[in-house]
Amino acid sequence: GRHEVWSWKTASKESLCLMWQKVKVQLMLSMSFLTALFWYCRRLYSFLAQLLKRWSNYLQRQLIRNLSVLPEVDLLGYSAREWKGETKQAKQMREAYEELFRSCHIKYLRQVRRDNYSVVRAVLFQIFSQGIPFPLWMKERDILKLPEKLLYSQGCNWIQQYSFGPERYTGPNAFGKLRKCMEALKTNWAEISATRDYEERGSMCNTLFSDESKEYKLYEAIKFIMLYEVVEAYEQIKSRDEPVHNLFSLLFARDSSSDPLSFMMNHLNSIGDSICLDQVDLFLLGYLLEVKIRVYRLHRFNTEEFQVNYPDEYRREWNEICLLTEDDHYYHIPLFRT
Repeated sequence: GRHEVWSWKTASKESLCLMWQKVKVQLMLSMSFLTALFWYCRRLYSFLAQLLKRWSNYLQRQLIRNLSVLPEVDLLGYSAREWKGETKQAKQMREAYEELFRSCHIKYLRQVRRDNYSVVRAVLFQIFSQGIPFPLWMKERDILKLPEKLLYSQGCNWIQQYSFGPERYTGPNAFGKLRKCMEALKTNWAEISATRDYEERGSMCNTLFSDESKEYKLYEAIKFIMLYEVVEAYEQIKSRDEPVHNLFSLLFARDSSSDPLSFMMNHLNSIGDSICLDQVDLFLLGYLLEVKIRVYRLHRFNTEEFQVNYPDEYRREWNEICLLTEDDHYYHIPLFRT
């Protein structure tokens, strides 16, 4: 009986050992598999993270490269980089920037692409980024109908000679093209001004102002609104219905813009292509957008023309935007910090 019990215990022990050996092998295989799987997943995660980081950096570089209004930079740092040397002009520019920093509390600036849309871009970008709504007169009438009104109601068939900046396009399709420009302006302005969150509005502006085809439509729409206002003022002067703003007297006093057609042919058609807005046109821009445009003219430092408002007569309720320029041709956006 003892022998049978011993034999049973031995057999059971051997069976358990054999089962453990099999289980042990399976456990070791499973652990090896899980370790390999963990290592593979970790390497895959690291690879995907690196890939995502590189793609994100690439997209960010592309966005910054395409941005027509760059992110903010330190004002004095920008001045030191741009105006090195000891020439009289370089010293004056550095002094002007130091004055902006010290007295005007301007600590940063955003560089604006140096082309012939520079000032229109700088003005419109600030209107959008600040969430400034449509001017009162734009709320009272549909700006989409302005091309139609000018062409048919007022008989200005010469707008077929309108040129779209670098695209020197003329012809009967100008009306349809202007209509698309007005639609782009109205849609984007309404959408961005309705966005209350500052960060979200800034992101929308960066996206819009990194797409040339879209932003050029905005500038051409602004140019056409300027033309429309000039036609309206010219008709009022001829009919003597009501007085017009003094800036129109200045505009029509120029030999190159004595009437709306010459204003379009000699000024508006070249804006964005070969010329930028001049001082009189900047008065008109502020007037029709109902904003006070304060410009710091650094090349006029230590003169009465260092700081100028466009227009010089404005309503108290108008919003204010600021620009700085070194030459009255290219403009940047100053940023204030208290």
